[in-house]
Amino acid sequence: MSSLLHKNIINYLKFVFWHELCGKHKPFYYILQINAIFNYLIVIFIIKIEDEMTINKRLSDLRKSMKNKGLDAYIIPSNDIHQSEYVAEHWNCREWISGFTGSAGLVVVTADHAGLWTDSRYFLQADLELEKTEIELHKPKDRFAPEHITWLSEHLDLEATVGIDGDLCTIGQYERYSEILSKKNITLNTSHDLFDEIWEDRADIPENRVFEHDIKYAGKSRVDKIYEIRAHMKDQGVDHHLITTLDDIAWIFNIRGIDVEFNPVAVSFALISTDSATLFIDGKKVTDELTTTLNSDGVTLTQYSNVQKALSEIPASDSILIDRSVTSVNLYNAIKCNIVEGKTISTLMKGIKNEVEIQHTREVMAKDGAAIAKTFYWIEQRLKNDENVSEADVSDQLAEHRSEMDHYIGESFPAIVGYKGNGAIIHYRPMHDTCKTLKPDGILLIDSGGQYLNGTTDITRTIALGTPSKEEKRNFTLVLKGNIALSKINFPKGTTGVQLDTLARMFLWNQGLNYGHGTGHGVGFFLNVHEGPQGFTGISSIRGREPFQEGMITSNEPGYYKVDEYGIRVENLMVTVPSDHEGFLEFETVTLYPIDIKMIDEAIFSKKEKAWLNKYHQHVLKMVGPFLEGNIKSWFELKCRPMN
Repeated sequence: MSSLLHKNIINYLKFVFWHELCGKHKPFYYILQINAIFNYLIVIFIIKIEDEMTINKRLSDLRKSMKNKGLDAYIIPSNDIHQSEYVAEHWNCREWISGFTGSAGLVVVTADHAGLWTDSRYFLQADLELEKTEIELHKPKDRFAPEHITWLSEHLDLEATVGIDGDLCTIGQYERYSEILSKKNITLNTSHDLFDEIWEDRADIPENRVFEHDIKYAGKSRVDKIYEIRAHMKDQGVDHHLITTLDDIAWIFNIRGIDVEFNPVAVSFALISTDSATLFIDGKKVTDELTTTLNSDGVTLTQYSNVQKALSEIPASDSILIDRSVTSVNLYNAIKCNIVEGKTISTLMKGIKNEVEIQHTREVMAKDGAAIAKTFYWIEQRLKNDENVSEADVSDQLAEHRSEMDHYIGESFPAIVGYKGNGAIIHYRPMHDTCKTLKPDGILLIDSGGQYLNGTTDITRTIALGTPSKEEKRNFTLVLKGNIALSKINFPKGTTGVQLDTLARMFLWNQGLNYGHGTGHGVGFFLNVHEGPQGFTGISSIRGREPFQEGMITSNEPGYYKVDEYGIRVENLMVTVPSDHEGFLEFETVTLYPIDIKMIDEAIFSKKEKAWLNKYHQHVLKMVGPFLEGNIKSWFELKCRPMN
């Protein structure tokens, strides 16, 4: 919308406003104040109208393209060709077409309907972001079931055609979707990327430089990792192994990049064979020096776009291992040799951290705890002095204080800073022009993390800015009790996340309360903050069925959310370690930051739980204290005080 049209609309609305409300008798200074406020509100109103018109125009363009290609529906997922959770701008099609910014979900467009399917973590956010567009929010009962496909089968005519980009659809999804749709003689067409036609200023595939991740942090050389992968390939009787996931490739070759915000990965593919290792990556991304180093370690570099051609040229008598959950239809169709289906070998290898990685993680948690302490101290001082501090200001301070620490690279995800009702929006991201201003009352939820050369952090703390209510204290304590129960458990080897998930929920369940997200996820080492293969989830998630093994790092983050009022979450990272009991494992909590004692209802907090918390606080003070000094250190010592 043009600035002239903006101005004309504002002037007209202001004329009506003055005539109806202001009259001729208002003091001049009062009129100026109202005028300034009115201008701001009108501009926001116009922007919302413009956003709505933009989304609806894009949907209209998409429908025209669908009609030209003979498609009755089109599916727009969130992922890229590598099946990433977070993607480079080039593949950010779902956000572009809908305005929804969550990391999970997909859009389905038909001739007369546009719908977003996302999980319960994003229901509140989606309601806000889809408001006044024609896109309808669908709330699936099972986030892991293809309910959008069932919806299409029920709403499309017989013999209709559904389109999806073959780069963005895995072979596993294709077969599952086709099975459901074929019952109504509906065809699934993977031939078209419609966004190349309608997204005029679509970003190119990124060409940012990669860099080597030093072995002093990684703990294992790329040569050793490739050797180990080949040993697994030999056990499975395959000649080649295709790796499509960006974090696996970064881990195998000990490289990192900046192609995806918050995730230090580089757009690439890899093919490991019995006698060669090929990295498919744009040549502009790799320096001559790193190319020489990779070549000397037996790694051949070729262009990113050559991957399909290379797959098609593998001799028909050879065999290749692929992971159907992360291999796109287009890559699958390029393969002419014998296909063996299984898991990406490096995923479990990567998930089990070596001793060097674990020790670095312990060290980085102390620095991260100090950065958080400086931020929380800053919040308290600002509020004490009646100075303005917004949710977005807190997010900025977290990044600034982390940046003062050695080896800091950036945030591991957009900081979630939710005051009062915004805390109930599970993946809320504050923006300076729309976020809330903090006051010395209510509770504040802060979920943040950092990427360091020597580790990745992810921590959530919920703190009282004033005197918490009885209800807030009770529910916080129920959440904390679940966190501690999961932290303390001893369990036999072979135990899975779905078997342990109940421990974090049982105190809430006893009060008829629950939360709609998983209790925990794997965390990378200077890699993706969400990492497989393990997690504390329900049985419908593959991560929930993965046995825990020594060296895995996993988040422990139960919560409770009351819409429009407050959010509560307590999150620590834990490393799986051997138990004193033979054949058993346990968790070591590695996150280092105190729990807000003001939020605890001592009447329902047991002596054993108090003992655990006191021991934890003592350890936090010992590890983080040396990074602090002066008033902040004294303040921090008070936060780490034992419970009586």
